[in-house]
Amino acid sequence: MDKTFYLSPIGLIEICGSENGISSVTFVSALNEQVFRPESLAECVVQLDEYFSGKRKNFNLKLDIQGTPFQQRIWNAVCKIQFGKTKSYHDIASETNNSSAVRAVGGANGKNKIVIIIPCHRVIGHDGSLTGYAGEIWRKKWLLEFEAQVKQGVLF
Repeated sequence: MDKTFYLSPIGLIEICGSENGISSVTFVSALNEQVFRPESLAECVVQLDEYFSGKRKNFNLKLDIQGTPFQQRIWNAVCKIQFGKTKSYHDIASETNNSSAVRAVGGANGKNKIVIIIPCHRVIGHDGSLTGYAGEIWRKKWLLEFEAQVKQGVLF
């Protein structure tokens, strides 16, 4: 398993993967080892740079997603949420033919280990509230505001 780190505008991100694809992109509090950038993760770093500079709206990376079939269906649905848009947990439940499984959708979304690339920050409460985000709510808010400004042609 290869590992590297990326310093984003909203904190340090640890990227893990292999020749099979990216397996995790998670926020971490500190760099706990020497930074080495393996070739298998270089494109992920490039695409994160493009995203945070407002040049990339969709990621095109090979992913090595580990999860149950239900979780994978939810994450695939989340990947279809367009840049700068949001959907509710209820919307995702309905789109995956699980309209009564709103909490299970939230649970699956919370287990997403490939943040930003699988854009779980775009999933919000039915009432528009910013509920749940493993990377902390302030990051979810920042990402949604960032995407809205990029979409409008205004950068921070």
